[in-house]
Parts: sequence; structure tokens; C-alpha cells
Amino acid sequence: MRLIFAGTPAVAVPSLLRLLDGPHEVVAVLTREDAPLGRKRILTPSPVAQAAAEARLPVLKANRLTDETTAAITGLAADLGVIVAYGGFLREPLLSAPRHGWINLHFSLLPAWRGAAPVQHALIAGDTVGGASVFQLVRELDAGDVYATLPHAIDPDATAGRLLDELALSGATFLADIVDRIAAGTITPVPQAGDVSLAPKLSIDDGRIDWTAPAEEVYNRYRGVTPEPGAHTRIDGARFKILDARRAPDLRLPPGRFDLVDSRVVIGTATTALELLRVQPAGKPAMSAADWWRGLGRSPAILAE
Repeated sequence: MRLIFAGTPAVAVPSLLRLLDGPHEVVAVLTREDAPLGRKRILTPSPVAQAAAEARLPVLKANRLTDETTAAITGLAADLGVIVAYGGFLREPLLSAPRHGWINLHFSLLPAWRGAAPVQHALIAGDTVGGASVFQLVRELDAGDVYATLPHAIDPDATAGRLLDELALSGATFLADIVDRIAAGTITPVPQAGDVSLAPKLSIDDGRIDWTAPAEEVYNRYRGVTPEPGAHTRIDGARFKILDARRAPDLRLPPGRFDLVDSRVVIGTATTALELLRVQPAGKPAMSAADWWRGLGRSPAILAE
């Protein structure tokens, strides 16, 4: 089949590369426009755009699908559109342009966690099983009929970044198999069944830790917002980022209270403590929690806000 691939972030790249290794022809790639990155805000192509350029594929860059972009995609006469984390909405007449429409690799077991941040919300909720779904794209958000699902056990210490990397790899092979079966006419999607939950995009505020919550709830939020939008608290009114942490079930401290216990920097919750491994104080580079503590030059009574 003639395929058009739509995706933007690094987690979409394994799917593109897997399809390029298969029997079908990727005729073009749709991705979002170059975005400013780094302190110097240099315009940088998306990871998918870079992978497509290396493969010498035609690349269409669009944050909003204008009539001109829609006409360009329609003119490709694709048999199937494949989406992995493109970051934009497709509407008619584009939805019906490919002969088989569009399919989407989504990183949840639909209808659980429809939306932009399924992995993050699954971890925040404390889910022990996640996975991926390939479904037929429709106008409603992540509501189309499902071709297949791929369950994935969630490691209790996995962060969103790590789990997304795992699903990106296993999902790429899963997606390619579904594409092959669509081409062969041996698979039919079925309506979604079960309780719907939503996973909207997270904001910076979603990463702020409430230390008065139980340790497991605190740890799950840290996992779900790492690396983006990032777990943080406030010390003396300044933002303090928590880059790496783990459970400290043998210790108890008042909620939000930092301390050094047996060479471990720990902080209290409503139940047991968490150990901080890597942090980033406001205006400073990332560092080990131990280096941060030593740099304070005293044994302070620090409370997170």
C-alpha cells in the first residue's frame, strides 16, 4: 500500500522506521512545524522530520491543516494514513482521503485514557497494566473502532519517559503488523467497549507535588510527570525540580520536611518518605540530591511548600 505517516516526537520515530523496513511505500510524512529549542531558541525540526529527511522522504510541516495542506495530502493518493503522536486534529475531507482512511497508534488500552497524555495519566492513577491500541481515526477524540490492543505490564518504578520508550518500540512492530493485515484484508476493527477515561495534556501545575498525600500517590505523580512537565515543589518560594526519586518505605517524616538520614536525602509525605536522588534548584544545573544538601553548608530544617 501507499502510506502517509503523521507523527512528531521521538516516540513516533520507531514506527516510521519499522514501516520503512516493511513491504509498503511511505510516500510522505506529515509533522508539526519546526519549534524553538534550547536557551537560544533555535528553530529545530521535529524528531520525525529529521528521520524522514534522513530517509529522503517528502515532508509536509503543518501545525494547522489548511486547505493547501489538505490538497497536498489528498493529491498523494495514499491507500492508508498512519498516525503516531502527530499532535493535531484531522478532519474531513482529509479523514476520508486515503482509501482505508487513517489509523492511529495510541499508547493506552482504549477506551481507557483517551487524549494527549495517556501514559502520564495511567501512571498518576497507579495503573499496573497499560499498553497500546491501533484504532480507526474518526472525528471524535480517540473514539474510533479498534483493530487490536497490546497489553503491557507497567513496572512499579517506571516513569512516563521510560514507559513511553518501551511502548514506542513494542508498538512499532504491533502497528506494522496491523498495517500488513489491513493490506491483506484479514482484520476488521470493532467498537470500543468499557469505561471511558480521559487523559488531557498536562500543565506545569500538574507536576507540583502535594506532600500531604500518601507516599504511593506522591510517587505515582512523580512517575507520571517525569520527564515532562516535570515534578517539582517550592522552597522559599522558588521552584525546586525533582528529577529522580524512589520510595523510602522504612522512613517517616512530617509532610514536606527534608532531612538527611543515613546519607540519604529524604522528604516526608502523609505516610512514608521518598528519597531524592537527583534535583535541580532554581537557577542552578541538575545535580545529585547529596551534592545539593552538602552545598547548603549546614543541616537546615527545610520545608517544601
